[in-house]
Amino acid sequence: MARTRTTKKLAQRIDLNYFKRPSASKRAKFWISVVVPVMALAWITGQGLSGNPRIYSSGRMSEAHSVLENQCATCHVQQAGGFSAKAADTACLSCHDGPVHHNDQVKTPECAMCHSEHRGRINISAVSDRACDECHADLKTKTGAPNYAAHIRSLEDGHPQFAALRDGSYDPGTLKLNHAIHMQPIRRSPNGPVVNLECGDCHRPAAVKTNWIYADERYGAAKPSYSEEEEIHLVKANNLTSHAPVTGRELMAPVKFGTACSSCHLLTFDKRFEKGVPHDKPEIIHLFVVKKLRDYIAAHPGDVRVTRDPDRELAGRPILPEARILTPEQWVAERSTEDEHLLWRKTCQECHTLRNVPPGAGNDGAMPASGTTSHALPEVEKSNTVARWMPHARFDHDAHRGFTCVSCHSKAVSSTNAKDILLPGIAICQTCHAPGPDHAESRCSECHTYHDWSERQEVTPKFTLPTIRSTSR
Repeated sequence: MARTRTTKKLAQRIDLNYFKRPSASKRAKFWISVVVPVMALAWITGQGLSGNPRIYSSGRMSEAHSVLENQCATCHVQQAGGFSAKAADTACLSCHDGPVHHNDQVKTPECAMCHSEHRGRINISAVSDRACDECHADLKTKTGAPNYAAHIRSLEDGHPQFAALRDGSYDPGTLKLNHAIHMQPIRRSPNGPVVNLECGDCHRPAAVKTNWIYADERYGAAKPSYSEEEEIHLVKANNLTSHAPVTGRELMAPVKFGTACSSCHLLTFDKRFEKGVPHDKPEIIHLFVVKKLRDYIAAHPGDVRVTRDPDRELAGRPILPEARILTPEQWVAERSTEDEHLLWRKTCQECHTLRNVPPGAGNDGAMPASGTTSHALPEVEKSNTVARWMPHARFDHDAHRGFTCVSCHSKAVSSTNAKDILLPGIAICQTCHAPGPDHAESRCSECHTYHDWSERQEVTPKFTLPTIRSTSR
């Protein structure tokens, strides 16, 4: 006979007290639920008694502020048994003056808006573009329309061409330099070998202390009467002084005749002397020439008898006697006039712009007639060399030392006009500086600074070293 299975009979087989029976998993869950909270409470209590505030922190502080990592009250205002979420500006300004960006700015952001802490050992001065976008994406100033581009979001989005390269810009320098000629094989001095110059033979940062290949020790060691500052073109701009230390390798130093030019461009002035004139002001050169000639005629008194050189007879000029006997002073006066005429007409004017050149000394290309003297001196225009092309940004050549000069300054190879600005354009920078892991850093803070540190005010120190040591362990 078949067994009858009803729902009631099946339900009677179920043990309704199964959950009361002990088991290994139940015991484990019980002890975990007891031990873990007890351990957490003990850890919190221990940390609280030890005075370690890191348990309340959202992360580690930057390296610059790591010594204050256990002193929350230094930056955060204490409120009702806790600390404020944001660091107070007054706390930042008690150590860092933080001068304003521009006096014309509409609003001044809080320090923490740009410099976010508790993100680990990072450089908090390298702010994100978003901090800059707060103002520069739609720039406004107190006085109305800004003088700068008003819609810049990043290097790739809205950043204009560098000001030095915009339409109508030219090099204000007065030196006559043909870069294209110097980048090709060129003869070193009138009778010298053919050489290939490199950019580094003339252009170097001030801190680089290597030998100059094309220098002349006599000129390199000489101290001219003019100063380097007299020859520099001063840029008037609201540039912000960076807080970063100056290494002397950031910018190229102005080219000096003694270290870069002297062994090729000889300043000889008379066949009687191998030594050239000093690279200096016309009055210094004149005194040098006269002294050399006086010393020479004193040692060679027979040379006061001057014979006429038929090769120098020119049409329209009076024919002088076959031979003349001059006094030493007359001889010096004639020779100095002719020698200086050569200097002003050819040697100096090859590179410099001269004003008020004495008559007959360079306008018609002819030498002055023998027997005439003229010691009027020309004026040499200021070189007006630009030492810093981008005063609103910072640039470091040392960070780019792995690249060849022509990689960025490609126009130097073909430039024949001294007025050409050979600065690389923004497109050159954008080839390397762009978003993504395969490019160099392109944030605004890479080239620009916010605070004008030239206007900083000194702050009163508030910490003592023993206190920092005892509280930061």
